[in-house]
Amino acid sequence: MKTTIKDVAKLAGVSFKTVSRVINHEPNVAPKLQEQVWAAVKELNYQPNRSARLLRGTASSLGLIYDNPNSHYIIELQNGILKECHKHGFELIIHPCEATSKDIVDEILSMTQRSQVAGLVLTPPLSEMPEVIDQLQQAGVVLVRIISAQQADTISSCVFIDDHRAAYQITQHLIDLGHKDIAFLGGDIDHRSSLERKDGYLKALEDNKLDAKAELILDGHYSFESGVANSEILLQQDKRPSAIFACNDEIAAGTLFTARRLGLEVPSDLSIAGFEDSPFSRQSWPQLTTSQQAGQEIAQKAAGILIDEIRQRKKSKQGYAWQGYGFCPQLVERDSTGPKST
Repeated sequence: MKTTIKDVAKLAGVSFKTVSRVINHEPNVAPKLQEQVWAAVKELNYQPNRSARLLRGTASSLGLIYDNPNSHYIIELQNGILKECHKHGFELIIHPCEATSKDIVDEILSMTQRSQVAGLVLTPPLSEMPEVIDQLQQAGVVLVRIISAQQADTISSCVFIDDHRAAYQITQHLIDLGHKDIAFLGGDIDHRSSLERKDGYLKALEDNKLDAKAELILDGHYSFESGVANSEILLQQDKRPSAIFACNDEIAAGTLFTARRLGLEVPSDLSIAGFEDSPFSRQSWPQLTTSQQAGQEIAQKAAGILIDEIRQRKKSKQGYAWQGYGFCPQLVERDSTGPKST
């Protein structure tokens, strides 16, 4: 005969409700009771009936929604969310999408219903689209957003990354090395991170009484190819910059490739800095100065907030107070930046 939850409860000497709370990783169960239940589960080789849980409407999955070509970034997010899911007995549903699709909200809602998803982690640019967030919330979707901002907002619970401050630090590092003609290569403008990093760069120039030169600021995409194309424009100007701050490491790697192709030595002829501390920054030569963004930790925190909100909403009909938690990427100095040559 198949072992039931009542069998586990009888062996553990607790109620079947206590067993249910323990195997669903619900809070406020005494450690000793948890040990008794897990010991009984192991002895009886009890396997919870997932189908029955779904029929009862007990969703046990989180959804990760993203529209981002950066594979390193997505893998970091997946690993961070999975780590938190495993701690609390949740599964992870990964859903890539096109943020600009006219049916994006219907697509997300269909996925949450079809896959019995309890809540969503939204990433840029979707997490920074108020109309999408509003429609999902009106439909009753529990969500936590990862956003680029200098502080949390109250639209929903969120984890925010202070790209502005981190970009300021990178630019200041280049200024401290004696660079005055510092170029900026931007990423996709529909990602707020590109705008925040650009603003941080501009603020550092302003605070150091350096002019922001329009010909040294180019918009682009978060890709190696964008770095190649835009750095070719910059490095073939009559007066080329002595340093380039690229909006992410892929752009910076493209810049390094172009500099080498044009016969420039890095950093003696040109200093290059990236952002994110992705494998691109460590696998290039010289290794790239960058800003270390703790992707896994950011994602794990977002998942933890989401699971907490899901459980609090089940316990109370009074609503749930939003949470905001911030990270600031940290400057990592490597060999791609050096003093301006005289």
